[in-house]
Amino acid sequence: MAMDIQQAKMMEQLPSQFFAKLVNKAQRLAQEHNDLINLGQGNHDQPTPAFIVEALREASSEPQFHRYGPFRGYPFLKEAIAAYYKQQYGVELDPETEVAIVPGTKTAIVELCQCLLNKGDMALVPDPGYPDYLSGIAITGAIAKPMPLLRNNRFLPDYHELGSDVLDKAKMMFLNYPNNPTGATADARFFADTVAVARSHCIPVIHDFAYGAIGFNGTPCSFLQQEGAKDVGVELFTMSKLYNMAGWRVGFVLGNKEIVAMLEELQDHYHCSLFGGLQAASACALQSDQSSVHELVGLYKERSEALWEAAQEIGWQVEQPSGSFFAWFPVPKGYTSEEFSELLLDKAHLVVAPGNGFGQYGEGYVRIGLLADKTTLREAIARVGNLNLF
Repeated sequence: MAMDIQQAKMMEQLPSQFFAKLVNKAQRLAQEHNDLINLGQGNHDQPTPAFIVEALREASSEPQFHRYGPFRGYPFLKEAIAAYYKQQYGVELDPETEVAIVPGTKTAIVELCQCLLNKGDMALVPDPGYPDYLSGIAITGAIAKPMPLLRNNRFLPDYHELGSDVLDKAKMMFLNYPNNPTGATADARFFADTVAVARSHCIPVIHDFAYGAIGFNGTPCSFLQQEGAKDVGVELFTMSKLYNMAGWRVGFVLGNKEIVAMLEELQDHYHCSLFGGLQAASACALQSDQSSVHELVGLYKERSEALWEAAQEIGWQVEQPSGSFFAWFPVPKGYTSEEFSELLLDKAHLVVAPGNGFGQYGEGYVRIGLLADKTTLREAIARVGNLNLF
């Protein structure tokens, strides 16, 4: 006789996994339609640069990496990311105390919530924003407070509009620039304001820098470049987007010593760090001349321009993203985000992500990935044009 296994109450608090549902839907539709164009996901379409793959191949034969490594990662990788930040952003990081290695920044998001939030605490999240911020908050039993990202404020949160009462209650703030899903970037002035607000209201800041160098109007700012940033928060950096290493699951938490120490202590209970070969290959990537990254950013910029030009041709009035590998386009009048997305699926065999999946302030938009070649992107927009909605 089967046991009656009881699920923990925490499981009931978890939000619906938006991306898992989107992936399952796209896979099902791909079996039904051989002409399906999937621009709804954030999975890169380019291979990991060959020199990084070769570095992993060579490192995999090293006997030292076949045993347990240091729980908190090899010093050579921590030194590599510190050198990278010094070279790219002029930011000094102590490899021993201001760098944590994590098995992907998605994991770090959940772990940081466990380090900093108690049940009932309030955490500020961008809305629209990456849905997994909500997952980490829910696991701790904390409460998410949306920070509206509106077009008229360049998709930046307005701290004045949030008000002192909310800011005084907040125990954590998530930010993400270049931004998923809007494609917006933040400037030094915004980050300086963020540091001031965080200091004044004692709010630890978690800046998700997943799209790092992917900016179309110059290199995006790092939060850690701002004076005092390390006093109030940390930055998440991942190998996934810049080096096409999403499946490798290598990331970092950088900055505030106290937060880094908390995270590493928690991870001592969860992980035995990453396979040493992965760490060696990641160090190789960070210590390279970054030409592969520059080429990748150029590719995404070309795709962004092609997508925007195609939208103009069909009368779709949209704005070009300034960073990330996503475009954030308004839906036609008379449609909700989900209605428009469903219409594109049914009539154009095109997958996009409905904006309301990223929060209530995402309603009225769809997210389109720049993760196909220019010909495919133009074909996708041409199919939208054939629906005569604009």
